Amino acid sequence: MTTASVAEGPAPKRLIVVGSGIAGLYSALLAAEAGAEVVLLTKGALADSNTYYAQGGISAVLDEPAPGDTVAAHIADTLKAGAGHCNEEAVRVLCTEARLDIAGLGRFGVQFDLDDDGDPALGLEAAHSAPRILHAGGDATGAGVAAALIRTVLDFQAAGRIQVIGHAQVTSLSLGGPQGGRVAGANFLHDGRHLGVHGDSVLLATGGAGQLFAQTTNPAVATADGLALAWRVGAAVADLEFFQFHPTCMVLPAAAREAEGNNDPLLISEAVRGEGAILVDATGLRFMPDYHPDAELAPRDVVSRSIALHLAKLGDPNGHVFLDATVIEEQRGQGFLAKRFPTLSKRTRQAGVDWTRQLVPVAPAAHYWMGGVVTDLYGRTSVPGLLAAGEVACTGVQGANRLASNSLLEGLVFGRRAVEGFLGGSSTGPLAPALEPRTGDRLASSAAGSGAHATTALSGPPELPVVDSGRPLSGSPAPLDDVAGYVRSQSAESGGFSRQALRRLMTAKAGVLRSGELLGEAAEALGEWESGVLPLNVPDSLDVREHEDANLLLAAQLLVHAARERRESLGAHYRNDSVREPAAVEDFDKRYTMSRKASLVHD
Repeated sequence: MTTASVAEGPAPKRLIVVGSGIAGLYSALLAAEAGAEVVLLTKGALADSNTYYAQGGISAVLDEPAPGDTVAAHIADTLKAGAGHCNEEAVRVLCTEARLDIAGLGRFGVQFDLDDDGDPALGLEAAHSAPRILHAGGDATGAGVAAALIRTVLDFQAAGRIQVIGHAQVTSLSLGGPQGGRVAGANFLHDGRHLGVHGDSVLLATGGAGQLFAQTTNPAVATADGLALAWRVGAAVADLEFFQFHPTCMVLPAAAREAEGNNDPLLISEAVRGEGAILVDATGLRFMPDYHPDAELAPRDVVSRSIALHLAKLGDPNGHVFLDATVIEEQRGQGFLAKRFPTLSKRTRQAGVDWTRQLVPVAPAAHYWMGGVVTDLYGRTSVPGLLAAGEVACTGVQGANRLASNSLLEGLVFGRRAVEGFLGGSSTGPLAPALEPRTGDRLASSAAGSGAHATTALSGPPELPVVDSGRPLSGSPAPLDDVAGYVRSQSAESGGFSRQALRRLMTAKAGVLRSGELLGEAAEALGEWESGVLPLNVPDSLDVREHEDANLLLAAQLLVHAARERRESLGAHYRNDSVREPAAVEDFDKRYTMSRKASLVHD
């Protein structure tokens, strides 16, 4: 970092933001507005992010909410969806501060849809008790928000306030400071060269890891890069067993499903079911009321698991069910679907389905990772100088199962708070204690920690520590007797590592339905691949895919390990061999937190 002359005063702090989804774009703008020097690195174009594909919207209780809605109701809905595993203080922050960041988006050019009276049009989505979902461009909210933020970022770049480096694959974080334990920059590939940039802090806003699974709503860039970067420098991670599968992703032809990258996923938003669409099987039976009293409006993990269970019961575990949106058109009038869901109407037509008259084939797809890099309420991780926000982070706000339309909101609220922590607090010290679900005293493990929070090098499937053990919530789903039958038809091919082999393995052994036996088989296969891919190492290669492969394999090992250690079903983590021993309330929502031993990071 350059040193300014005495006359000029101290140089501004430099923040390196990695990722260009809602958390990365918004935090970069806020930091630049506050006078920080900002470098924004994105592995593709600025629009290549999960945010761009988000349809459902952003949840918020505004100054003038829907009749009967309150911040307390939003908090209660979030806690309920999170299956008792949420960090209550993080949820309180998310829901009470939501309106501030909705206003912040407006400052940066985001325009939300209005009703006939010129007020914000608030939609209802699954597991929300009141209409509180803001949309931009109907079912293209993510694209609308991203486009507005990108325009503003480019304006800031033209004014010299943000430096944007596109097509930059970050490969490692550089360490500095007196003991070499502080993140001081990022190394990346760009135009066939190894480059680096130094800064006062690095903010990871890299999104998730949908490319771990055969069917995903995520774009090709979602390869667990941020999680791997953080793990390799010793940051604590948590809740990796909780991966949400969106229940209604349109089933494409087999050739398209097998294509590398899943570049153009077609998620059928929760908002469609919120408007009245129902799920039926091949016989025309509406089956969701048999699985949950809220039927199609049950939490996502319940709907996804119910679809999988129902297909297994029908003897077609590899099949799909159908979304019937024709009932909406019948109830709301001709043309309603095209007006309310213009993008989906266009995309389903392109896929050969007129959803005003025909059923849409759908199946669960990997959608959102609740776990991630552990942070406090200001984005600070267990490694000094390293911040995280959005899907890559684990604030505890999502619990064991994310509430619909809370993800974009989390990126906003905690992206802003990460910038506040960067600008206002001393980021040279250790992590401020984060808060545990329910009790408020969870402490993330330090990069220099040892004992229960540490682990040895991974020479096979990762032998990672377990800090807390969990217990099942009352009312957990009943075991699936034929879970082995469900996955046998999806079993992964034997042989060497490939992206497709990894996706098939994770879908078959660690997807919607799990068991100890299947997870053990997954761990064994991942360990066999490790000698060729070396997930703990940074590949000495200019090939972006080699770096992504190492990141994906590391993320898969961490996920499978966490899923094996949590032996009971909870939220989005379902095991047919779930432990069902009586437990005290304070035990069943405990978190698994893991980190690498610091000495291994610096070897």
